[in-house]
Amino acid sequence: MQHFALTIIGRDRTGIVSQVTEILYELGCNIADSSCSILGGQFAMILILDHPEYVDRDSFGDAFLPLEESGLSVFLRVLKPGGEIRPEIEGEICMISVYGSDKPGIVYRVAQVLGENQVNITDLNTKLVGSADNPVYVLMLEAVLPENMTEQDIDTWVAPLRDELQVDITVRTIHTAEL
Repeated sequence: MQHFALTIIGRDRTGIVSQVTEILYELGCNIADSSCSILGGQFAMILILDHPEYVDRDSFGDAFLPLEESGLSVFLRVLKPGGEIRPEIEGEICMISVYGSDKPGIVYRVAQVLGENQVNITDLNTKLVGSADNPVYVLMLEAVLPENMTEQDIDTWVAPLRDELQVDITVRTIHTAEL
């Protein structure tokens, strides 16, 4: 079965998720994985989907035309085999939160330290919160620690960034519960 990556971007408004998923439902697509968020005033969504008969972008015809006519940008990409499979990432999950004044380099410097130490970032979100007079930049990272690495190791590596960037950085391990 062929898998596709569908990306939708445009000015946020109510009903986008409903409109997109209605089209996919009517086409007979299966949504294997998805993520959506509002970035600034822009809606951004990416979905991994499949269809039992579709083999390329042309198979979808003009199905996404209503989205484009409503001001959204639509991108559809055919995935190479295996591109739909979520990798099994071994290791302990941790959350890293960063709070401070908004300035260039926060995401880069934190990601740089993690990458240099082989920490896999699996999710990343940023937001500007607070008031116009007192904005606060928030960075939330989910990461998988390699074997024999602890949250204390991460905390030690990011400690110099606290002073350099003048931010608060917290690292905590997430323990999964078995149901």
